[in-house]
Amino acid sequence: MLAIKLQRIGKKHQASFRLVVGEKRSKLNGRQVEDLGWYNPLNKEHTISKDRVLHWIHKGAQATDTVHNLLVRAGVLTGAKRPVHKKGKAVEGAASVSAEGASSEAKAENKKKEEAPITK
Repeated sequence: MLAIKLQRIGKKHQASFRLVVGEKRSKLNGRQVEDLGWYNPLNKEHTISKDRVLHWIHKGAQATDTVHNLLVRAGVLTGAKRPVHKKGKAVEGAASVSAEGASSEAKAENKKKEEAPITK
């Protein structure tokens, strides 16, 4: 399956990206089908070949989430942006366990306060 994705170029700590069409499972720096433009996240500049992007999307290429959001911001595609934040599996489970543990600890502290004799 073809994907429209970002290929990192540039020096260390000065990243810039090429917008390329390539096989979804290929290596990032591997052989690509076509170069569609570039994007510089440091100053938010970009140049995108709109007609070629639409051509590849009509051929069946799918944009990654980050590229989709970039294309929406550039006005190439219409629609809503996609959420790209990672959702941790362990974080959700750990949060509920820690919340239960915190509530049981709070109950234990309240119980100790009730049982303790009041001295003046």
